[in-house]
Amino acid sequence: MNKLVKQIVLGAFALTATLTMVSAAFAAEPKPEEEVRYRQSVFNVIGRNFSVLGAIAKGERPYDQALAQKSANIVEALSTLPFGSFGPGTDIGTHKSDPKIWKENAKFKEAADKFQFEAAKLPAAAKDLDTLKLQVGAVGKTCKACHDDYRVKDKK
Repeated sequence: MNKLVKQIVLGAFALTATLTMVSAAFAAEPKPEEEVRYRQSVFNVIGRNFSVLGAIAKGERPYDQALAQKSANIVEALSTLPFGSFGPGTDIGTHKSDPKIWKENAKFKEAADKFQFEAAKLPAAAKDLDTLKLQVGAVGKTCKACHDDYRVKDKK
């Protein structure tokens, strides 16, 4: 099996496993702490894959179309998943979510929608380095805007 086919198969398997876990999680009424862990996990996977795209866009990593495509597909596929886990009672525990999320829910949803809209363009953009650079910038702006407004800053 060539490398690209193997990556696609592994990516499809990972996505299927994730979606299976998601549907199982929604079958039972999840506890707020489970929702917090879930959204943190999804954001972690998004962040890891977006970091790959960012490194490629900055020239810190060579452009590899297959790798860019794989990472872009993962970011796009997962982009809608974490935002349903900011429901009532999920402002508990250890996390970096700013309390404004629950007070300004409509504005937070708007920020999430912008991220999802731009993330959906990543797979097509990954086919060309120059287009990828532009789209990584667009997605990065949505991430920064949301982090600036809705993420608790690290204490120094």
